[in-house]
This record gives sequence, C-alpha cells and structure tokens, in this order.
Amino acid sequence: MKVEGFLKDVTGASRVTRARHRLIDSGSPQNLYSDPIRQLAQEIHPEKTRVRVTKVEDVSKTARKFTFEPADGDILPPFQAGQYVSLDLTIPDGDGRQTVTTRPFSICSAPFQARQGEKSFFELTIRNGRPGQGYASIWMYENTKVGSMFTAHLPFGQFFYEPLRDAKRVVALAGGSGITPFYSMAQEIAHGTLDCDLTILYGSVSSSDIILKKQLEEVDSPRVRFVNVISGEPDYPGEKGYLSANLIRKYTQGDPADGGTSYFVCGPLPMYRFVEGELTKLNVPKRRIRMEVFGAPRDITQDPDYPAREAAVYHLTVHRGLEKTVIDASSLEPLAVAMERAGIPNQTRCRSGACGYCRCRLLKGDVFVPAVGDGRRYADKKFGYVHACSTYPLSDCEVQIIIC
Repeated sequence: MKVEGFLKDVTGASRVTRARHRLIDSGSPQNLYSDPIRQLAQEIHPEKTRVRVTKVEDVSKTARKFTFEPADGDILPPFQAGQYVSLDLTIPDGDGRQTVTTRPFSICSAPFQARQGEKSFFELTIRNGRPGQGYASIWMYENTKVGSMFTAHLPFGQFFYEPLRDAKRVVALAGGSGITPFYSMAQEIAHGTLDCDLTILYGSVSSSDIILKKQLEEVDSPRVRFVNVISGEPDYPGEKGYLSANLIRKYTQGDPADGGTSYFVCGPLPMYRFVEGELTKLNVPKRRIRMEVFGAPRDITQDPDYPAREAAVYHLTVHRGLEKTVIDASSLEPLAVAMERAGIPNQTRCRSGACGYCRCRLLKGDVFVPAVGDGRRYADKKFGYVHACSTYPLSDCEVQIIIC
C-alpha cells in the first residue's frame, strides 16, 4: 500500500499537466485578456512617441515654430503647461559620420491642444543658435521640414503651475527662447483650463527679434499680460533695460516680499544669475521662486567654483554590464557628451542634471558637478552616483552605466 501511494504521488504532476493542456486546448484561440490600468499607464507614460512635423512657421527673425502630430497610431500623452519634450536626434557631422544625441525643448503649445483626438498636436519653438553654440538647435532650425519624423519622449520637468504650491498671481521673467513655456501657460489660461493670473516680462535685445511676439499679443484673456523689455535700443518707447528689481516691483501686485506672487524664471544662465540677485533685493521668499534650466553651461570655466585648471583630455572607462570601453573625455564637456561622441548609449532627457535618466556610478576619478546642475539625491551623492549630463572629468575616470 505504501508503494502504491508513493507512485500515485510522484505521478500526480503529470496528471495535472495533462489536465492543464486539455483546458488550454478547449479555450478560445483569441486573447480575451485586457488590462485597462496597464493600457492607461502606457498612454499617459509611453516610453516613446513617434511624431511627424506638419507645419513650420517663422515666429521671429531667428526662431521657428514646429508643429508635431502623432504618427503610426501613437497617442500624445497629457502634459502640463511648462513641461518639455526630449527628442532623439541623429545629426550628420559632415565627415560621413553621425552623432546620435537627445535634446530637451520646452513645449510652447497648450496642453488642451494635445487632447483633441485626431487633431492632437504639440509645438516647439526653436531659435537658430550662434556659430559654435546651440549645435543641435542650429541643426533642427535649418533641417527640420514638413514630413520630418522624430522619436519623442514626454512629458518631463517640474516647471509648471501647481495651485497647492504656487501663488494665484504669477510673474514670469523670460529671456530669449525662455518665452516658450510661458506662451503655453498663457494659452491654457485663455482656454480656461489653468486658473492663475499671469504677467510676462520678456527681455529681448532688439524689438525686431521678439520671439512669438505676434502669437502672445493674440492671446485673448484679461488674466494674461505681456510686457516687452528691450535692452539694446535706448529709444525704444516701452520698457527698456533689464529685468531689474524696480521693473519687477512695478509689475507685481502688492509687495513682492509678502509671498502673494510666484516668480517663474526661464532663460539663459547669465540671466538667471542676474534675476536671482534682483529677486533677493526684493526679499522674495525662496518658495515663491521657480527656475528652469536646460542644458549644460556653454563654458564651464566661467563657473566660479570650477577648479582653475587648464583644459585637458582624460581617459574615461565606461562599464556596461560585462562590456568595458575606454574613450577620450574633455574636461570642458560633460561625460554624456564624451559617451555620445564614442557611440555609447546612455539615456539623457533634461541634459541639466535634474531628471536622473543618465545616472551612473563613479567608480574612480575626480569630477566637477556645477551647483546649478546638481539634481542628485543625498543618497546618490553619498554613495558616488553622478548624472553624466552635468558631470565634468578632472582626471582619468571610470563609470558604470545604470540604464542603457
């Protein structure tokens, strides 16, 4: 009896397997399973979205607005006014080679325009860079046409109005292409889907090259005010000079120090440093100041904390799983740029040290991380992790890529 019971036990698994196969064979050949939560998550946070350029429009002497619509059945995810998109770019270098990179661009269209079904779209306004500056922006400005296809990653960024955090009144301080997120906010306010009052102080050098001037003037809402501030024309009839403390106080309702107004700042890094000082003069509470920074500093040697050393090229050893690659890395460029030049994939999104997509572990070597681009968590700093897009080598270094 014991032997018979033992044999029945050890053959039980095969009986269960045969029964399972019979049930499978009797089922429908169609997959009737659906996971609505997973489907919603994929629509809200897709890994990538294929988009096609459907319109190109000049919006100043040096800037163009590009309209993107979803392609190949993709759906645009929802975003907040002020967030950005990261585009995958493949840029020829003129020697028969190509650089594969990513670049973030603020979305200048309103969120409601991406929620229109088959008519959904988002827009980017890109300024033509100066020679030697704005490498990717110049390429986008000159080469993007109607029909151009891109892989987009969105949405990203925390530069948006949050009623639980921000004051009902907002003064936006913009410079150059930093006007783009505020145009998005202005349209959303006019549409009735963003509840705040917005005054935009927009600094430009010339009145003949004001980006999105016509479009901003056409925003029809008593809650949106647009003021140009021109620094390069002494005879300009409107506001002149820079975004100074006196000018900010003039267009702030009430006392800037009382916390009743939030100040959103977007523009080039030199403008940030100036405006931060002016807001300090006005005793604006830190919690009422929001700043957005895109990209690494154009010249890291101008950072006051950058070590006084001559430019050098170091060896960078990159670990990806079991693979190890040694490449050159300039002390004047972030580690992410060195990896891109060598064709080593390492995801980047913000390119400002904020989002953490390019996070990697520093195994050996000395590096410099500018304070303005150090978005690492305390634990990452303690255990030797860096964001490759905002980390500069100061010696031979060795890193391990976390996501590739």
